[in-house]
Amino acid sequence: MPGNRGRVFRFGVFEASEATGELRKLGIRIKLRAQSFQVLLMLLERPAEVVPRDEMRQRLWGDGTFVDFDHGLNTAVNKIRDVLDDSAATPRYIETIPGKGYRFIAPVEQVSPEDAPQPPAAGSRTILTAPAELPVIPARRVRTLLVLVQLMYLSFYLGALANLAEIHDIFIESGLPPSTFMTVLVGTAAVLIPVRLYLLTAVALNFHQLPAKFGMMFPALLVLDLSWAAAPFLLIHHISSGFALGLSIPLVYLPFAQRSLVLMYARKQDAG
Repeated sequence: MPGNRGRVFRFGVFEASEATGELRKLGIRIKLRAQSFQVLLMLLERPAEVVPRDEMRQRLWGDGTFVDFDHGLNTAVNKIRDVLDDSAATPRYIETIPGKGYRFIAPVEQVSPEDAPQPPAAGSRTILTAPAELPVIPARRVRTLLVLVQLMYLSFYLGALANLAEIHDIFIESGLPPSTFMTVLVGTAAVLIPVRLYLLTAVALNFHQLPAKFGMMFPALLVLDLSWAAAPFLLIHHISSGFALGLSIPLVYLPFAQRSLVLMYARKQDAG
């Protein structure tokens, strides 16, 4: 496409750049052969429309080229499905229309290259880890750590709700308004318990949209998790204040570690 940098297509957690010929998942580049990428672009250009196989042949090979077209196109589509974690039997992205061609069935957003996210400049780094900076570890270990994090948070909420009378006394002894803090404690626990159960279920069922869903809830979840970083002080009748402070410090960083685990979960196919 002369005169511009090409289009960028977003769908789900994926982004395809026409200019660079790259497919990314949550910012992480995914290897995809040029021919398969061209097939993907044809489908993204016309979402919800059937793209005929003969039209794909014309664009990929043109007239006068002698190849096994059917085998080549089938291979290209299968490679796309592999990287998208899609299935011909139960498609989420590419639907096969027997005897006709293929149709892209997921919502597609087309943006200009200027609106697409760019790598952060050297002086604009934040505390949040970029996907490309994360280590590659086995998928089972990532899922195990995610489950343990959810169970730990659940133990905080359930433990607090089971000892409300004792916690009420702690607030009084500390000079804090018990009614206000008890309302906050019970209210946030009531919100976070179903959130943790959702995340546990999503990991257990290998829910492919978990990274996208987590990304949307992360800002609110971060605020709530940081408030619960003070949970060890609810045990002040049983442990020293110094020990409670020592336990709280790593809990401040845990939400960011959880985010990194979810990003690694997103590329589990590559890491596993």
